[in-house]
Amino acid sequence: MTSVVERRSRWQRYLADLQTFAALPQPLETEGSLVRVTGLVLEAAGVRVPVGSVCEVFSEGQPPVLAEVVGFNGDRAFLMPTGEVHGLASGARVVPRPAPNLPPRFGQENHPWRRSEDRGLHLPMGVGLLGRVVDAHGVPMDRGGPLAGTAELPMVRRPINAMDRDPVRQPLDTGVRAINALLTVGRGQRLGLFAGTGVGKSVLLGMMARYTAADVIVVGLIGERGREVKEFIEDILGDEGRARSVVVAAPADAPPLVRLQGATYATAIAEHFRDQGRHVLLLMDSLTRYAMAQREIALAIGEPPATKGYPPSVFAKLPALVERSGNGLQGNGSITAFYTVLTEGDDPQDPIADAARGILDGHIVLSRELAEAGHFPAIDVEKSISRVMGSVADRGHVAAARRARQMLARYNKARDLIQLGAYTPGHDAELDLAVKLHPPLTAMLQQDMHDRATLPASLKQLATLVPNA
Repeated sequence: MTSVVERRSRWQRYLADLQTFAALPQPLETEGSLVRVTGLVLEAAGVRVPVGSVCEVFSEGQPPVLAEVVGFNGDRAFLMPTGEVHGLASGARVVPRPAPNLPPRFGQENHPWRRSEDRGLHLPMGVGLLGRVVDAHGVPMDRGGPLAGTAELPMVRRPINAMDRDPVRQPLDTGVRAINALLTVGRGQRLGLFAGTGVGKSVLLGMMARYTAADVIVVGLIGERGREVKEFIEDILGDEGRARSVVVAAPADAPPLVRLQGATYATAIAEHFRDQGRHVLLLMDSLTRYAMAQREIALAIGEPPATKGYPPSVFAKLPALVERSGNGLQGNGSITAFYTVLTEGDDPQDPIADAARGILDGHIVLSRELAEAGHFPAIDVEKSISRVMGSVADRGHVAAARRARQMLARYNKARDLIQLGAYTPGHDAELDLAVKLHPPLTAMLQQDMHDRATLPASLKQLATLVPNA
């Protein structure tokens, strides 16, 4: 008798589940076909999914190609591939990816037929990434085996309300004497590292990765040469920096969407650790390559060029990426970000450099003239500024830094007279002091890449050189 009651109960639960299933809407999964390939863009008909959705393109005898919807025109969807399109044929099947993390069993709270509208990429994040090198898809590149201790999480997050963020009030020790003393950085600040090619920006990034007082370092190598990726990790970052770092690499030969995705992925990883209450240092090399990747995508789908060939969407993407870093909610962690900006032809008025200066909390300019003179790090203090220094440094420190900058500017203004022998001591007390302080100030601003200069030691040395600030 008991077995009959149990069977009846199971059948009743089963019928109730079927009724629930029948009552829920069951949207049909659309599937399209490839109708055109033009340059970098795939055009598909019959695909109706939101922009940002991920699709797979299946062609007979070829491995599937991953692509992302970047736009549409009427019933035609424009997709940007993340892999090689060689071998794709007209009529190839274009299948949208379902939302990840579907529940495993029938009858749970979220049923497997109730697919989420979130069809974007979900990539691995978590402590298992520390010490690893991954590509823009979260696939390990370091031959260290599969990732452990990670979870598939969405790349796009809701932005933090500006009024809910913690203000930048605490100084951050970067381990670089010139920055600590004269361009003091605050925890949660976002700065640009402006430099031409070959002036030492990668070395400076490596110094900050090894010496900055942060819990986690996230390095995004976007659009750089493939050779530089391994050299940066092994020679510049070193074992000490790599142990607490996550490196996301999207080299120059990667498709533009992959380079764009690499920068977004690195930022999402930094956000993940910040939300756990950790203090994160985000180093992205470079913001210019990110803008160039967006330019390639925008021009490929027909967006008209504007400033020096850059479409308007480029200048909308830059603040959207940069604003994701910074301090989190009160009591949570922070992301202090350094974005390198490649000034093409050493032109400080380059469109990307000009736009970056307006959205960042300061900029550090590396000078080719100083680099050619063997002055490393080649930081041009006169052209650099930290906009939050007044909020994170005491009055004595700010006054000493201002006085040191005045002395450097006074000397550089009279450099030609001094070199020609037209300078005579005793006629200008300020210039006399600038000439006297120039050698020790220049020596203080130089630093070997293997030496660490702590914030207290940097301030002490500055106060010794400029006692009467």
